[in-house]
This record gives sequence, C-alpha cells and structure tokens, in this order.
Amino acid sequence: MKDTHKHQGLRNQLVKTLVAKGIQDKNVLKAIAIIPRHLFMDSGFMDFAYQDKAFPIAAEQTISQPYTVAFQSELLEIKLGDKILEIGTGSGYQTAVLIEMGAKVYTVERQKELFKKTKLFLPRLNYKPKKNVFGDGYKGMPEDAPFDGIIVTAGAPFIPKPLLAQLKIGGKLVIPVGDDVQIMTLIIRKGDKDFEKHELGKFRFVPMLGDKN
Repeated sequence: MKDTHKHQGLRNQLVKTLVAKGIQDKNVLKAIAIIPRHLFMDSGFMDFAYQDKAFPIAAEQTISQPYTVAFQSELLEIKLGDKILEIGTGSGYQTAVLIEMGAKVYTVERQKELFKKTKLFLPRLNYKPKKNVFGDGYKGMPEDAPFDGIIVTAGAPFIPKPLLAQLKIGGKLVIPVGDDVQIMTLIIRKGDKDFEKHELGKFRFVPMLGDKN
C-alpha cells in the first residue's frame, strides 16, 4: 500500500491530460490528483495506472478510463454532503472519487468477488461509503432514496425506471445507454413526472447485468 512522490507526479500529469481533454470541475481534478489509482489495480497493471486508459480488474470487469470517471463525476455537479447512488462499485475507484468530492455515497455491486474486495479495501484507504451492498443495480436502493445524483458505471441497454423514481426533484442521473457503444446520458428530474434528457457523446463500458450470483 505505497504511494510515493513518483506516483504523485504521475497523477499531476494525468490531471493535466484531463484538463486538456476539457475537464474543468476543480473538485473532480483535485480528487484525481489525490487518489492513488494504482492501488485499485491488479499488480500487473500498476505501472500503467496513470495512463488515461481502462484496465481489466477481477470478474471480467474494468477500472474505467480516468477521463470517463472525471466526465461522469463532473456531470453530477456534486456539492458537499450530496447523497449519491453509485450503480457498479467495481474497483472502488469511482466510489473514492465521489467520496473525495464530499459526497455521501451509497454503492451497489452485483459481482460477489468485487463486492467483497471493495468492502474491505475502501475503508483501508479511508474511503468509507455510507452503504456498500451486494445486489441488483437495476433496482437501485429504494429504501435510501431519494438521491441528489445517481451514477451508473456500466453500459445499460435502457434507462431503469426505478432509478428515475429514486431521484430528488432537481437530481441528476448519469448513465451510459446502449448495447455495443453507449451514449452518455444525463437526465435531470424537473418534477414528479417531468425529466429533461441530454445526450453527451459515445463511450464504451462493460455491460450492466442483473444479479448473476
């Protein structure tokens, strides 16, 4: 669990890369500058941790490209204390970014292996989600709703209705929608049945699945 000056230097370079690609939110950039991404990766990929690329992790999943993490986080426009639901804990890196930005994070993962790993690992780095559950992301967390923001970190074939229902008025859902290639979609809840939709370019994610275990 080492984090060195060299790692910090590589993170600073990564932040410059993200700024050059259009990321502006200071809180997002600060989080990426602080969090030791290499510790979230399998040892074989640690040397590449600060390249702007996705890499494989356990259970046939990936740790998202830093630009994708930054882009989704920026869309949420997180304020200190915001209640955020994360669908797909994965490596825990996106979770850490949200917590570093001051969010209260509720996160759900449907791969048992990843769930067990992050539940132990995140607190060791002092990133403790409010709630960390094993379950089906399509259902969200109705018992803890409503949320200021919901972030989906896997490609969804459609927008799950339960997630829309769990947004506060004024809340934002950030979700990549599509099968092979996804369109990053931002949905803002304007009223009980009134939602505003924005489509923000193509991305590639691993598919979002229901309970597999």
